[in-house]
Amino acid sequence: MQDHPKGARDERAITNWEEDNREQWALLRQVLELHPATLTQDELVRELNGGRPREFCEVDRVERAVRELAGTGLLHRPGEDEMVNPTRSALRYFELSGEAT
Repeated sequence: MQDHPKGARDERAITNWEEDNREQWALLRQVLELHPATLTQDELVRELNGGRPREFCEVDRVERAVRELAGTGLLHRPGEDEMVNPTRSALRYFELSGEAT
């Protein structure tokens, strides 16, 4: 009797929720580490994808992460071509968590 279905790997598949959380954390960390310098959403896309050419999926991923983080009070919701800024709460959390260098 097999422990794994045919073709199954030892790795567990990542859920959409987990992937979204990873994206949000990566974006928030980038914004917090760069603070007080700020980036536009477009610049964040380039920063987070290593400067590769922009693709819809990468732009969409960043836009969703910004929207979710703004909705929970961790980022100020930017207008078109405006800078993405962390809230005071996000900055304080970053300081207290020991993540800030």
